[in-house]
Amino acid sequence: WPLMSTPPARLVVGAVIVHAGRLLAGRRVGPETLAGRWEFPGGKVEPGEHPEAAAVRECAEELGVVVAVVRRLGDDVPVLNGWHLRLFETRLLDGEPQPRADHDALRWLGPDELDEVDWLPADRPLLPALRELLSNGDRPPR
Repeated sequence: WPLMSTPPARLVVGAVIVHAGRLLAGRRVGPETLAGRWEFPGGKVEPGEHPEAAAVRECAEELGVVVAVVRRLGDDVPVLNGWHLRLFETRLLDGEPQPRADHDALRWLGPDELDEVDWLPADRPLLPALRELLSNGDRPPR
């Protein structure tokens, strides 16, 4: 048998929705190991889907809002079982975010409030850059 090459990394996107100097976090309802912890809205990139389009789609599905992708934030972060998380800064274009099936609470957080919630491990390393993003307004993080 020919040697099988390693499949490409599976990608999950997260949307950092920035509005009025704050970002939106959602508290997960499941699975049990993640329930009660906070994350950015998002989910799996479907086959053939562009990551930016997946971030927009996930915000519509999870929160009932329309967002626009501004830019990619940082490098992909390895998560469990070969998955990688890619974050995008997004802007809220239409709608008021409402928790649906994946979250039981939503919270807008300013730069000084990011440590007040129990983030998922994959999101935690990104907090310093996000704090700087919120503190700098629309200027890109260094």
